[in-house]
Amino acid sequence: MGPAVGVTPPDSGGFGASRPSPRRLPETAAVLEVRRAVRAWLRTFAESPGDGATSSTGVAVALSGGADSLALTAAAVIEADEVDALIIDHRLQTGSDEVAARAAATALDLGCRTARVLPVDVGVDGGLEAAARRARYAALDLAREGRPVLLGHTIDDQAETVLLGLARGSGGRSIQGMAAYTAPWGRPLLGVRRAVTRQLCADLGLVPYEDPHNSAPEFTRVRLRTEVLPLLEEVLGGGVAAALARTADQLRADGTVLDALAEQLLESARGHERPSNAESIVDAVGDGSTLSVETLATAPEALRRRAIRFWLLDGGAKALTEKHLRAVDALVTAWRGQGGVAVGGGSPETRLVAARERGRLTLRGL
Repeated sequence: MGPAVGVTPPDSGGFGASRPSPRRLPETAAVLEVRRAVRAWLRTFAESPGDGATSSTGVAVALSGGADSLALTAAAVIEADEVDALIIDHRLQTGSDEVAARAAATALDLGCRTARVLPVDVGVDGGLEAAARRARYAALDLAREGRPVLLGHTIDDQAETVLLGLARGSGGRSIQGMAAYTAPWGRPLLGVRRAVTRQLCADLGLVPYEDPHNSAPEFTRVRLRTEVLPLLEEVLGGGVAAALARTADQLRADGTVLDALAEQLLESARGHERPSNAESIVDAVGDGSTLSVETLATAPEALRRRAIRFWLLDGGAKALTEKHLRAVDALVTAWRGQGGVAVGGGSPETRLVAARERGRLTLRGL
């Protein structure tokens, strides 16, 4: 990541200066809808003191200059106590520094306390979209200084995410979409349509930046946005984006309960009495824990698979797929003497292998 470029109001004292006066916003339908969404998010997720006093709701906003993040920033400076704008310059296009500088100037005009441009270096692993996302989130995390970062994802983005997860076919978890808050990332606009954020910008006389990547057909998400979702809306008579978002919310609520039950199952499987010759498995990775096959085998499949997933992740596994989980689950439910299952993770010199040994699942680095 390149050095951050700090921008503050000319009469301020820097990052800790008093908040500038926010720009006065007209009370249009779009403005009021976005403001209500941000206000509701702050009330639900912003940290508040235990004595019931009014808390300081200081946040950072990831501002790209596009309509969604501009609308979010405009509403946040009204609803939050302090707002610092963080602008990522991916440096993937000529003139990206100028785009970032204009976004920073707009943030200050709207009333942000500070605006900082964060140049990043985008790698190549996993494709351009994934690499840019990793670089962006890493830079935001470093610059947020302990505050939550608000992101401008809308209900339309949620619908696209659900469709992408559905195409992967990796179960309910993959179509739960984005949560309103997964610390430190906040998404106040998940109930707001993209058209509303554009209307807010028009109401305020703001000209959003149109990123060429957002219309490039080589990106899967762009084709979902410009081809698939409009066709679904036409064929199914509208309301598809909202329906997909509701499905994600329902699955996330169900998943939270199932995950809690799976954690209980995992603790039970770990706590089951080990065989007397447990020294044969002391080279298990992580904290050396193994799992009782008997305890897992008697549990419902939905809980057992989740417990196995948590156990593998705790042991250092990465990029788990449904194929991995099914293969490890078969060590419990379809045991025929098969060998271990290699899962992603470990170190460059070793690989992680889950195996069944004397009635227990083990996870070793080989």
